[in-house]
Amino acid sequence: MAQDRPTAAELLAAIADFLREEATPALDRTEPRLGFQMRVAVNSLAILEREVRLGPTADAREHERLVELLGREAPLDELNRELARQLRSGERDETDTALMAHLDATIADKIAIANPKWR
Repeated sequence: MAQDRPTAAELLAAIADFLREEATPALDRTEPRLGFQMRVAVNSLAILEREVRLGPTADAREHERLVELLGREAPLDELNRELARQLRSGERDETDTALMAHLDATIADKIAIANPKWR
């Protein structure tokens, strides 16, 4: 991974800013349908920027919580599969306060990436 600037997150933010502030208004005046499509693209770039910037920390926190919850070390995807298996089998449910705290924190991190204005 490059260690120079601009970072991937900074590049994504700069592209999104240009498209939002300059390209979209011009399209809105000449091609409203394309202006709408551009807003969708800009929103997607903003999500990617937040994913690059916030995702690794969110994944690390989720991994740490799952290791604590499940009592074993494994890659994040494997831990999530195990949690899903436990939920499907009824080994865990909404009465498990540690589970519910984990789910709440995981959802909050995902929302911060997907739509930070939601909360």
